[in-house]
Amino acid sequence: MEYKLREYPLFSACGLNCGLCPRYHTVGTSRCPGCAGEGFSEVHPPCGMLSCCQRKGLEYCFECGEFPCKKYNDADSGDSFITQKNQFIDMEKAKQIGMEAYKAELDAKVKILTWLLANCNDGRRKSFFCVAVNLLELQDIQVVFEKIVAIEAETPVKEKAKTSAIMFEEIAEKRNVSLKLRRG
Repeated sequence: MEYKLREYPLFSACGLNCGLCPRYHTVGTSRCPGCAGEGFSEVHPPCGMLSCCQRKGLEYCFECGEFPCKKYNDADSGDSFITQKNQFIDMEKAKQIGMEAYKAELDAKVKILTWLLANCNDGRRKSFFCVAVNLLELQDIQVVFEKIVAIEAETPVKEKAKTSAIMFEEIAEKRNVSLKLRRG
């Protein structure tokens, strides 16, 4: 099924932060371009939520008077490549602060995640960084990020990966946030 290209594919119609998904940050044929981004139909099966939104002329499910509909049954019970724990929280936040403010926050998170993956990924932390940046508040991520950036450039990636993971775990524990994907 072909979908109309979405203006901002980093935040999906159903409320997932596509720009914080490991598949969005993959090089190669399995790379996902985000929700209804360029080439979306080639790497994804048909999506009932996206189809419904586009049929109704909506960008996001939360704009619909029927939200949340039965398509959301068990939506937050497990994770795939990307955590779905904050799906409803993020949609509510986008609705409350407005999409422009939400996009700015998500763009800031994507920028930090991109840096982490380029500078601190020891080959085993990609999913962890994606989950951490997705679930933690931007202010907390920025605090950890500033500390990581301050680590000397000559520090081996493996050591930076371990140190940054510890910092994210510590702040997540303080916030009572689990940084593990839930396998459904």
